[in-house]
Amino acid sequence: MQEYFVDLHIHIGRTKTGKPVKITASKSLTLPNIIDYSKQIKGLDVIGVIDCHSPEVIEEIQAYIDASKAEEIDGGGILFSNGLTLILGAELEIYHENCNGPFHVLTYFPNINSIKIFSSWLSERVTNLTLSTQRVYEKSEIIQLKVKELNGLFIPAHAFTPHKGVYGKGVKTSLTEVFQLTDIDAIELGLSSDTNLVKEISELAKISFLSNSDAHSLEKIGREYQKIKIKRATFSELALALHNKEGRHIVKNYGLDPRLGKYYRTTCERCFTHVRESKACPNCSSTKLTKGVFERLQELANSQKKHINKRPPYVHQIPLEFIPKLGPKTLMKLRNHFGNDMNIIHFTNYNQLKKVVHEEIADAIVQSRKGKLSIVAGGAGKYGKIE
Repeated sequence: MQEYFVDLHIHIGRTKTGKPVKITASKSLTLPNIIDYSKQIKGLDVIGVIDCHSPEVIEEIQAYIDASKAEEIDGGGILFSNGLTLILGAELEIYHENCNGPFHVLTYFPNINSIKIFSSWLSERVTNLTLSTQRVYEKSEIIQLKVKELNGLFIPAHAFTPHKGVYGKGVKTSLTEVFQLTDIDAIELGLSSDTNLVKEISELAKISFLSNSDAHSLEKIGREYQKIKIKRATFSELALALHNKEGRHIVKNYGLDPRLGKYYRTTCERCFTHVRESKACPNCSSTKLTKGVFERLQELANSQKKHINKRPPYVHQIPLEFIPKLGPKTLMKLRNHFGNDMNIIHFTNYNQLKKVVHEEIADAIVQSRKGKLSIVAGGAGKYGKIE
């Protein structure tokens, strides 16, 4: 068994021909850049690109295989020449007749053939197949069945956020309102939540938690990720790890302190004042409030019988770009010296760091691993910040 660093939620901004896929993503977020940056700069071993249903993206991946720069591997997944394994995914937007609003799910498939079949199936149920996270005009249960028919994985995305999260927007109290629980392979926590906040929701007791970046730019890749123990970096091994089978499992989740997320506390959309137990902002009287993940999780925990299940540790970790006074030139200096972000974050000590950067920055990197930096909570779409 080996341990691998894994981020399963990365978008594509543009195709090789310059056509948009995720419109809100950076133009530099192309497949070649993602493959290189994820491995060489971020130090990841396995990534999930969740726009692989787009026909041009499928063509690009196939071109890598035809040029012998990548190969489909036994057990599923695409292995590139730099050692990175790509898991083929598609993010979808679902609107269920019983829900309060649309929500997102992640789907993953073992090989090119299965993603092609799913793409063809989607083409009759979406308005624009080339774009990311399109509204699928089909019942959620039917989508789940199709994914399972193709031996895929089905995972609600950023499940607790107020916009497009299934708990935050879709359901009143339970996933059973819109899904078959037995066909859910994991839950993606999202930026403003973590294992400790979510562990009391009883219906999730046997479902694994994922922490992924939802990267819309190259630098955001690996903002959140997990370490998993598997025999090889393949789709089938990943599936075993999500279900804690045959010794495969998630070792640790790594992610932002939820207070740094954009939707942690209920917040006024006009002046960004945190609001407690009020229908109007005490500062500006606006009634346009975004409910925070923290408050929503309290509602969910109170509505269900508490069941605290043993979970892998969730490590609060500050991405290097969040560290005060650590600018792009200093970050490049660190990467040139230590190789990649995983080396800097996990395998360097204070004495090694201070030989390359100022002591204050070295100390901040070390303190960020321990969750000891002072944080002002975020909300209403505004990130929290480190003081």
